[in-house]
Amino acid sequence: MEPRPQPKNNSRSYLLAALFILAALNVLLLYFYYQERQDNKTKDATIAAKTEEVLVAKTKLDSISTQLDAKIAEIQRLGGSVDSLMKVKVQLEKDKRELRNVSTFDSKKYERKIRGYESLLAQKDAEIARLKEENGILTVRNDSLTQENSTLRTERQTLADSVVTYSTKNKELAEKVTIAAALRAESVSVDAINKRGKEKEGGSYKAKRIDKIKVSVRLAPNGLAKQEEKVLYMRILDPSGAVVSDMATGSGEFTYNDQGMIYTAMQRFTFDNSRQQVDFIYGRGGQRFNEGKHTIEIYCEGFRIGEGEFTVR
Repeated sequence: MEPRPQPKNNSRSYLLAALFILAALNVLLLYFYYQERQDNKTKDATIAAKTEEVLVAKTKLDSISTQLDAKIAEIQRLGGSVDSLMKVKVQLEKDKRELRNVSTFDSKKYERKIRGYESLLAQKDAEIARLKEENGILTVRNDSLTQENSTLRTERQTLADSVVTYSTKNKELAEKVTIAAALRAESVSVDAINKRGKEKEGGSYKAKRIDKIKVSVRLAPNGLAKQEEKVLYMRILDPSGAVVSDMATGSGEFTYNDQGMIYTAMQRFTFDNSRQQVDFIYGRGGQRFNEGKHTIEIYCEGFRIGEGEFTVR
């Protein structure tokens, strides 16, 4: 049995219903779009108004901040206390920072703050006027003391000049005493020691015959020098002027004329003012001394106290 065809009227009704629904949806969408635009316009207007209020408040706070700085400087100049104003300044800066958040801005709250700051500035104007009056009275009193202070300053300067003169002379005397108390070497002699321990005098030696050298420093008597433990530093300069040194065998650094200098060897001894002799025994650990003239320098307590020499052939 063949199915019966649907009536054309039903299909047309369905189509009209669908078109109606679509039209209704479009109208609804247009309504929502219009409402959203209206809401956005309202929000934009609110934000613009609030932003304008924030700018006005910021301008007023900036002006108050400038005036506050001026008051602080003036009161400090007049000798008044600014502790309370410094606390107000901290709070003012905090209020200015909070203005960056427009969404939390409360115009009434900031109007009250601004009125409070303006009232404080007016109070400080009165305080500044009072301080100026007090300072005027003090100025008169200070003028009467100026002449007395001038006399005292003159006397004090004269006394200071005398002290400086005395200190200079005392320093010069101390330096002279220090120089006079410095040790001096009467002689610095150099002997060669061969591998068998035999010493040879003369000052000129063959390189192959030198295993070590013996530097003898004879100290001159000096009654001004303290009889105590002292240190002698010896420097050996080879023919090229270089310091003969080896940190592994006792060389090091000392200070002379405020500069660091390398020494070849050092010797501690107790000065007894008896024209004593201090000996250095120095070897190069198997290395030969370079051929040519070698210079010996002896230092003690910041002074170069003697020199000697020997020649290697």
